[in-house]
Amino acid sequence: MAQRFAAGFAILLAATPVLADAQAELEFARSILSDLQGPSFRDNVEYCGYIGLDDAGNLVATEAVRGGTDWCDMTAPQDIEIVASYHTHAGYDPNAWSEIPSGGDMESDEDLGIDGYVSTPGGRLWYIDTEDMIAFQVCGIGCLQFDPRFQSAPEDNIQQSYTYNELVRKIGN
Repeated sequence: MAQRFAAGFAILLAATPVLADAQAELEFARSILSDLQGPSFRDNVEYCGYIGLDDAGNLVATEAVRGGTDWCDMTAPQDIEIVASYHTHAGYDPNAWSEIPSGGDMESDEDLGIDGYVSTPGGRLWYIDTEDMIAFQVCGIGCLQFDPRFQSAPEDNIQQSYTYNELVRKIGN
């Protein structure tokens, strides 16, 4: 299953029309989110920002903005061409659906016409494709730093991908 998904994600990356190399963008996002996992868990807040291209076509990121336990507001910069958003989910909470992106996560990216990356307390990394309104789990539990309090729950039944409608049915908004 993991190999089939990895191959499917590689095809998705090859077919995704972005100005920056898709693999480079993914690794750039992964690096940013890796650095934010610890502070996100420690402070129990989301951190968010944008990935874009500068005038020379280089990948750049905005400084991470500190949000709350289940929100993060940021202002779109004018000096870069935004290609994606990034954000962490806060620390582990057994009563929150923080291991998957929310419908709201997808909606905010869709409104700007960009894709997104989301990291979770379990150390998962998600890619949100707003053209098809689907979220793909790039890598599973522990591929990024995870909250030491994290406990995997079999009843959560986290899938490898979700459409927008599936997310809304599973967790609301």
